[in-house]
Amino acid sequence: MAELSLTLAYLYPELMSVYGDLGNITALRKRCDWRGIELKIEPVDIGQPFHSASYDLVFVGGGQDKEQKLVAGDLQDHKGEAIRMAVEEDVVLLAVCGGYQLFARYYRPADGPDLPGIGIFDAVTIHKGRRVARCIGNIAIEWQGGTLVGFENHGGRTYLGPNCQPLGKVLVGFGNNGEDGGEGAVYRNAYGTYLHGSLLPKNPRFADHLLRLALQRKYGQADLVPLNDELETRAHGAAVYLAKSKGR
Repeated sequence: MAELSLTLAYLYPELMSVYGDLGNITALRKRCDWRGIELKIEPVDIGQPFHSASYDLVFVGGGQDKEQKLVAGDLQDHKGEAIRMAVEEDVVLLAVCGGYQLFARYYRPADGPDLPGIGIFDAVTIHKGRRVARCIGNIAIEWQGGTLVGFENHGGRTYLGPNCQPLGKVLVGFGNNGEDGGEGAVYRNAYGTYLHGSLLPKNPRFADHLLRLALQRKYGQADLVPLNDELETRAHGAAVYLAKSKGR
């Protein structure tokens, strides 16, 4: 495993990194370090091109509407086509909250015009107005026979189209829209979700799932040395308990 390496594009690290989203990068870095896998992290910001052939993983976090407007324009002008190409070539992508919204078809904010997305996920997001309560709180979802946990805080409601599937089923919380029981979206090796908290430190199984996909794509194999995840497992269990005890 010592000779393996992956390169991650960290999109808009200054603009799109709320509610601990940087912890997702830290979790991937440490889980690679502990296994002797080199993880190169390259920030890609406003005005910079995205080179689809250069990356094995892509991450974008969440942001407020002001930042999302800047990012929406940059995606349309500089990066959208190349990111779509990378996803069609099965590069692994994780988009959280605001990033998730802008990687779908469009986001309709409470005020102002629609923000166009880049259409990776067949979904639209609509903010139903500032008088409508936000979707806030601890969340737990069913995923691949287990659970994912996190914290959600979003005013927009996301509705999936027929060409992508939800990441998981809501056990506690709101998820995409608080109506249909789904959370997040999956298309090829791209994952969108509202789970902050941050997501990957509390869900090491999902972090390793992303790493396995990236290694499989690059090297044709995806064996990962098991890690001692006692602390992460405790954090995960505590988050599940907290979410279920408070409910919605």
